[in-house]
Amino acid sequence: MKNYVKFGILIVAILGTLAWLAVGGISETKTYYKTIAELNQMGEKAQEQRLRVGGDIAPNSIVRDGSQVTFTMAQDNRQLKVVYSGIDPLPDTFRDGAQALADGKLGTDGVFRATKIQAKCASKYEAAPPAVNGNPAVRG
Repeated sequence: MKNYVKFGILIVAILGTLAWLAVGGISETKTYYKTIAELNQMGEKAQEQRLRVGGDIAPNSIVRDGSQVTFTMAQDNRQLKVVYSGIDPLPDTFRDGAQALADGKLGTDGVFRATKIQAKCASKYEAAPPAVNGNPAVRG
């Protein structure tokens, strides 16, 4: 009987540890997409957690300095300076006017420090323009 109790306690301890690790891992990796306005409304709480912020890359704001890229995200007349210093290369669609998601933390200086960037070119996802004289329109 004692062996069954010891075995049962060991199984409960192992399952409890696995559940604790799973819950901790999920809460650490989950991020919600915030707009720049929502980020501003969060105040100091925004500096305490990892976030994902979305917006459009402002024209002529991309500055590459070695492995670090600085740019400005804009949305509804609000702007957010973003510094990306991640190890992954930036997507091919990362350019002026593209929609982007920056994953990282807001610094005390108001600069968002991103470790991951996702971008898409809006023109790729729009309906194709109509054909002219039977020839399909070409997108650049």
